[in-house]
Amino acid sequence: MAASQAAYAAEKYIGHDDNAATTQDVSSFPDAGEGDRMNALVWMGKNRVEIAQVPKPKIVEDRDVILKVTGTTVCGSDLHLLHGSILQMSKGDILGHEFCGVAEVVGRQVHNVTVGKRYVASFQIACGDCFYCKKQQSSQCEKTNANSMVNAMYGGRTAGIFGYSHLTGGFAGGQAEYVRVPFGDVNLLELPDDVPDEKGLYLSDVLATSYHCVKDTVVAKGDSVAIFGAGPVGHMAGIFALGEGARKIIFVDTEPRLSYIRDNFPQHLVSNVELVDFKKLSSGITNAETVVSQLKKLCDDRGPDVALECAAGEYAKGWIHWLEMAAGAETDTSEIVNEMIESVHSYGRCGITGVYVGYTNHFNIGSLMQRGIRLIGNGQAPVHMHWKHLLSAIQSKDLDPLQMVSHRVRLEDLDKVYYMFDNKEDNMQKVFVETKFSAPAAPGCPPLTRY
Repeated sequence: MAASQAAYAAEKYIGHDDNAATTQDVSSFPDAGEGDRMNALVWMGKNRVEIAQVPKPKIVEDRDVILKVTGTTVCGSDLHLLHGSILQMSKGDILGHEFCGVAEVVGRQVHNVTVGKRYVASFQIACGDCFYCKKQQSSQCEKTNANSMVNAMYGGRTAGIFGYSHLTGGFAGGQAEYVRVPFGDVNLLELPDDVPDEKGLYLSDVLATSYHCVKDTVVAKGDSVAIFGAGPVGHMAGIFALGEGARKIIFVDTEPRLSYIRDNFPQHLVSNVELVDFKKLSSGITNAETVVSQLKKLCDDRGPDVALECAAGEYAKGWIHWLEMAAGAETDTSEIVNEMIESVHSYGRCGITGVYVGYTNHFNIGSLMQRGIRLIGNGQAPVHMHWKHLLSAIQSKDLDPLQMVSHRVRLEDLDKVYYMFDNKEDNMQKVFVETKFSAPAAPGCPPLTRY
């Protein structure tokens, strides 16, 4: 918490760079009185979120769209904000980077968005005109995030992101009844009538992220694939990997997520799935069974062809990393990445999709070099590159996002849901969050649970 606030103070003192084509740090709006307020989930400090009445968003620039939110969700990466792991959070910031809704107000320079129609927003904010946007690498947009710290830390820019700290531009998020979408003509995709919100919403992030993870790491026909993290991204990465012709998927996680995969994975694909519970195994240098040794045994004593990281870097397994992270000596643990590198066969491929913030210690660069391992940072998924293809797959019924959705909840209960999701209570996997503007539940969606 202190580090996050200090980083934000330093950024304000140093000042942003001059590259942005949209206003930065618009995380709140002027209050015009009681009739101008809405419900939103706001960050109040480390491990503290709450539902609050806040001013509705306004048009700031001519390419803005105000979206009336009809569906949103909680992502595993939102938990990094909850825990204070992401720098430059500010009290009262509205969270949420996955959402869909109905266009309520359209800026005068937006000509491809119609008031009253439904749209899903990409979680990143792209300008549509820069070097990366023209290549559909929208998550690396050069003109929507002027934060000087992120540019210095990473040696390059990343796009602005909705509801994900001032490190990514300070944009208000979509866990709210309304949201401002900058460059709305670029960052909104119309949802056709045959795709309900409960399916179209996940084009915003999780579907594109899991699909990009598989494609970018180059999963090929006949591959065995170990997926570290059996949450929604890992779940769908398994689906997409099998779609690319993989012969075996091995999920590495623990309960209740492994049981969710066993019970909710498509029945015709279950025979291609193995489950490994890391809590039943040892770690580090030992003669006991480990995740690495178990994966070797399951894959011809050599290891899988591919390992995909779909968890994150903030979850230390051993006390050394826990202590170093608590002391600020590193931001992320290297334990999962090391397990991936050591478990795949020589010249195998490892892709990182889970959020890693900055720096890590004890990284096994020796195994990486000596055994010819390809380590690929998949990056924040370029949603614009994939979402039309994925929308078509939903329309043709080749892709069913509802298999990963365990709960339907109300926006008013979202603060409680955050803590339950963090603690993996009630077998919560992925939620659909309805607002007062949502349509009745679509067929196949879980019934509403109230807290």
